[in-house]
Amino acid sequence: MASQKSIADYIVEQLAGTGVTARKMFGEFGLFYEGKMVALICDDQLYVKPTGAGRAFLGDCPEGQPYPRAKPHFQIPGERWEDSEWLTKLIQLTAADLPPPKLKVARSKRVAR
Repeated sequence: MASQKSIADYIVEQLAGTGVTARKMFGEFGLFYEGKMVALICDDQLYVKPTGAGRAFLGDCPEGQPYPRAKPHFQIPGERWEDSEWLTKLIQLTAADLPPPKLKVARSKRVAR
């Protein structure tokens, strides 16, 4: 089941001023902060990548898989989305604890002989 764009728009709106963007990916959405994928919106649910800083901030938080065979992520309940300060802090802590994104190396084009 694909996520609704309105859900992604609402979460990005709650994170206004942070530079968080949403990209559509396979019917779902990835949330990016400072070039890092920090969360996913799958089946209209918010899943934040698990980090030590995120776990310390959240305390006891339910985990779930955003899609089959995915690693568990923090599953953020809808009522927490309304607290933009809290959500912003979680996203910033998560991003700070993630490694920098890998640079994509362009493949050289081979000429067929």
